[in-house]
Amino acid sequence: MEKYIIAVSAADDAICVPLSKLRQLSIAADATIIAYCEPGIHDPTGADADADLITLTVTADTEKAVFTSLVQQFNGGPHNDGVLVLCDDVAGVFAHANILSCTITRNAI
Repeated sequence: MEKYIIAVSAADDAICVPLSKLRQLSIAADATIIAYCEPGIHDPTGADADADLITLTVTADTEKAVFTSLVQQFNGGPHNDGVLVLCDDVAGVFAHANILSCTITRNAI
């Protein structure tokens, strides 16, 4: 069964990505983690970054704890139904207590 990650940044802004399409997690700055995912739409010109991004704002200096928890959850944690909600700003649901909010940036052509 394929597992999925979900992020909801606003009432009409959400993304659902197969976990197999997650390329990496990266700390971009203090209190910021970026999940780089293969894009839903590829740019045939190669002019853009060719990735969909889920940017998580986290409590400062908790990035490693959030990383560790997310990887544990990716590898079988409490998302037995195949879905892990990384961040849902609308419902106030987060995969870790130190995730505060998220933004979604889609690959654009």
